[in-house]
Amino acid sequence: MEKSLHKNGSRPTDNKGDFDEFCSIETNVADGFKMAAVGDLLYGRPVTKGYYPGLDEVLNVFQGSDVVFGNLETNILDVTSKGCPQAEYGGAYLISVPEVGPDLSAMGFNIVSRANNHTLDWGVEGLRETSRALTSNGIVHAGAGENLAQAGGARFLETPRGRVALVSFAATFEPMARACDPAGEAPGRPGLNPLRLARSVVVSSEMLERLREVREALPWYAPPPKEASRVTIQWPFGEVVFQAGEKPGYSFEPNARDVDNILRNLRQGKQFSDFCIATNHGHEPGEFSREPADYEQAFARKLIDAGADVYINHGPHHIRGIEIYKGRPIFYALGNFFNQDLRSPVGADMFDAHEKDPRLDTDAEVSAHEMAVGYPSAEGFLPLRDAEFYESVISVSRFENNRLAEIKLYPIELRRTSRFANRGVPRLAPAPQGYAILERLQALSEPFGTKVEINNGVAIIRLQPSPAQPE
Repeated sequence: MEKSLHKNGSRPTDNKGDFDEFCSIETNVADGFKMAAVGDLLYGRPVTKGYYPGLDEVLNVFQGSDVVFGNLETNILDVTSKGCPQAEYGGAYLISVPEVGPDLSAMGFNIVSRANNHTLDWGVEGLRETSRALTSNGIVHAGAGENLAQAGGARFLETPRGRVALVSFAATFEPMARACDPAGEAPGRPGLNPLRLARSVVVSSEMLERLREVREALPWYAPPPKEASRVTIQWPFGEVVFQAGEKPGYSFEPNARDVDNILRNLRQGKQFSDFCIATNHGHEPGEFSREPADYEQAFARKLIDAGADVYINHGPHHIRGIEIYKGRPIFYALGNFFNQDLRSPVGADMFDAHEKDPRLDTDAEVSAHEMAVGYPSAEGFLPLRDAEFYESVISVSRFENNRLAEIKLYPIELRRTSRFANRGVPRLAPAPQGYAILERLQALSEPFGTKVEINNGVAIIRLQPSPAQPE
């Protein structure tokens, strides 16, 4: 018996093949599709109309790219009318003047991530003003919103070679910055799309046994179920978990609910697009490490299996290695593209943290002290003055037959030796410095089996061309 028509005139089907085709997560871009990607945009003042010799050569690298991506690690607002510095902030109050919106667009950026540890430095108003500034200048942004569904959802960029989706989330963030959805009569909470990580401190078996003795000697100790491989010590505002391992350090376990939420949004983003970017702001295990956190490789691969065409991590403020997985790039850290040290205004809490007095000291002096000694964190003060924080790369990935064909990597340096007001703006690195940057990237990528060639001041990762797709 013939099936009846739906109200819209179409015929129902139980053909699973049709369903799979409609919900495909296959890549579908035109040959020659290019994605330029950089790391953190620590960016406070417009630069395109200023005097920054060599900036034009950097921006020329973006020419011909369908996508120009970066992580916007700042807030764009006029603080005299909107927003205020929050008691809980990401280590420094990152703020940019409203002119930064059109300046980003003029440089070629057309898509940025928003989820990071500075998303709510200036409160909900700062988040909203930043969204308005980006949208009004035609820049697609993801990772922050009025609730978790908005912060986690994919956002889309139309390009002549295909529609691009971006899913942005953060593993490093302040606890109060996490967005949530409505529950009953309780409204949703504005914030960022989180990837919560449970951190354990890895110690030797001998040290673990000594810690077990310490825990059992503490008052009000209630023996938990036997934990042969870990010890949990309760502190007034949380707990510290220790586990046995071969190498002292840190171990991380992603929150299963957050992972499921990210995977769902990623899958939907790819179903609605031709190319999908997954981007994470993760400092872990810390700025001290040139290696990614122990959870990250398996997690990045899981995202690519779910449909991501590229995984980009940013946050450590220096470069880490590159892996190619199933013909897709995994950038474990792309460093800084901007690192402008001069930020103003500065919240009172930051003056206190650096033992400065706003009646005597200037905003620049607070920022200079931050760069000299670092910003406060759970590990103490993290130094930000090292040369590697002012050295990075621009990556340009080219796709043919819906597969990665090559990645070109252009070394840049951010004027570390310039006067304070002009520091942190990129230019192509001079030959000796550029070669050292690329050699470092080459060595960091080797453990992932990635071959990085260096030729005429540019690094190239070449892949074997894929056979043409059938018509």
